[in-house]
Amino acid sequence: MIKNPNKRKIINLSVVLLLCILFIISLILNNKSNNNELLSTTESLVTKQTNIEKNITSKGYTIDKPNIILNPYENSPLTALIIFETKEEISPTITVHGKDKLTTFTKTFDKSKTHYLEVYGLYPNKNNKVTVEYQNTKKTFYIKTEKLPEDFILPTSIKKNESKLTNDLYFYTPSSKGYTCAYDINGDVRWYLTEEAIWDNTRLKNGHMLVSTERLINNPYYMTGLYEIDLLGKIYNEYSLPGGYHHDYYELPNDNFLVASDNFESGEGTVEDFLVELDRKTGRIVKTFDLKDIHPMEEGKSENWTSYDWFHNNSVWYDEKTNSITLSGRHQDAVINIDYKTKKLNWILGDPTGWSKKYQKYFFKPEGKNFEWQWSQHAAMITPEGYVFLFDNGNNKSKIEKEYIKAENSYSRGVMYKIDTKNMTIKQIFEYGKERGSKFYSPYISDVDYLNKNHYLIHSGGIVYVNGKNSNYPAGLTQGNLALNSDTVELKNNQVIFELKLPTNTYRVEKMKPYRNDKYQKQTAQRLGTLGQTKKKLKYGFILNSSKIDENYKKHDIKLTKEEDRLVLNGTFKKSDKVEILLYNKMKINTYKVPISKRAYTALCVDILTKEEKKNGINITKYINSTGLKGKYSLYIKINNKTYNTEKYILF
Repeated sequence: MIKNPNKRKIINLSVVLLLCILFIISLILNNKSNNNELLSTTESLVTKQTNIEKNITSKGYTIDKPNIILNPYENSPLTALIIFETKEEISPTITVHGKDKLTTFTKTFDKSKTHYLEVYGLYPNKNNKVTVEYQNTKKTFYIKTEKLPEDFILPTSIKKNESKLTNDLYFYTPSSKGYTCAYDINGDVRWYLTEEAIWDNTRLKNGHMLVSTERLINNPYYMTGLYEIDLLGKIYNEYSLPGGYHHDYYELPNDNFLVASDNFESGEGTVEDFLVELDRKTGRIVKTFDLKDIHPMEEGKSENWTSYDWFHNNSVWYDEKTNSITLSGRHQDAVINIDYKTKKLNWILGDPTGWSKKYQKYFFKPEGKNFEWQWSQHAAMITPEGYVFLFDNGNNKSKIEKEYIKAENSYSRGVMYKIDTKNMTIKQIFEYGKERGSKFYSPYISDVDYLNKNHYLIHSGGIVYVNGKNSNYPAGLTQGNLALNSDTVELKNNQVIFELKLPTNTYRVEKMKPYRNDKYQKQTAQRLGTLGQTKKKLKYGFILNSSKIDENYKKHDIKLTKEEDRLVLNGTFKKSDKVEILLYNKMKINTYKVPISKRAYTALCVDILTKEEKKNGINITKYINSTGLKGKYSLYIKINNKTYNTEKYILF
């Protein structure tokens, strides 16, 4: 202990002086650094859209000379805007002429003096006839569209009973090759997005759609979040989530979203077992459901079960009558229902084989004839009558390996169960698909939809053939001569009124009208929520012994890109490589580990986003989110204890 106060002051001043000197040295080193090239930023779709909308105007345009913009948001080629002004308030009606009555679409717009008329359902590669009518005025316009992309997937077969159909479109999301798109009853393409969007594509109450972003947050198919869009491709909101988005969401009565997500920062090392409630207005997460706290991991294992992907939740459904959430666990052959308020388990639907005595009370006892359990199911929902409706993929049809059914002898089906939660009994009251045999067998993905009483969509979206034989595995996990199919059937009163087949795998299908109650709004899109803060180690000091980029660095084929909300590193490394990203700013060194690993996925729902191993290593992508970062950072890459100066800097 220093008793002399003067000495104490001298020491304190010396420490302060030393810190100041170090700070000045840091500034000098930063200014003299070779990191003088700014890493350019890739515009987000929201920013791109903001720039586009600067040129969308009604000023000076009349019905005689309107402003007609094809594909106004550069993302939806079969749409347009017809823009004009009138001296009086009028309510125009637009007609997009199809090949027949059931493929012609009409909408009457609200009264206004300024008119932005959305044109939906144009044909590709055609001079489309569009009519605008109001009062004593009728104008006809012709809008020329471009050809479809060469890799666009077209139906191979269409069957229809026009007397029982309406002028709706069938909206598909891809699983392998293909676009998010819509076909009419003739099989003609009437809408598609050029930006990649996967997973669910249902309509919201306001008429908009909610689709996945085009950006990965983690392999193989976990996306950064969701876009709220209209059919023009205009974004109204972008929602980002720390755990990303996969498979499904549900719009709650309070307008919030229940979203299937992950918890990458939990340390548990699991995926597809986490559910979040997203505040619609702010993008904040207001409630979470961790299935590991609700549901046992080690029970009821299917062939596809792994400690990493033990549940594999592929659907989300909220039932207002019971205030409960229904989820589909593919890797346990189980549909579970949990209480929204308490998060407690209510019941389990599936074969109870392989489950301990503790959980047997949650299972239903079958009643009636011709009853079958579901296997590796998808798209579980609760109907207005309180029935459980789902797609039974039918994998193996047993939990006992020696009883497994071969793929060529299997079948998939849409099935509906009537459950009695008081007496814990269950009856099978509807099925379709069993009679189609293995030709309708889909080992993964697929969908059912309740359109009305006795009116359903049954979508077998993942039919896979390998070397001419049915496969029990997703397309992305098979080798050999692949042939992919999807088969969508519309049933009314147990009669097939429509069927569409595609030579590819597709995730889900929704039957919807092109025009709903949505209204075009020229407003700035919002980016809501956050990707969260990327795990790092913070050190203080200088980076003095860095090397210039050499051949050893170049062999890794490292690419650095800056998005508005994150840094992205892509490169090829061997499993033995130790790789880190260093962000340096004023004596602060943020260190981010780049894990070199490749997981085996047992239920690869989409294969278009994965990258295969190369001869010299594994292709790796690392994301560093901007949350918690601000200012200028010099960028270094450390490979096997050798630090490389990229000569670039990044701004957050």
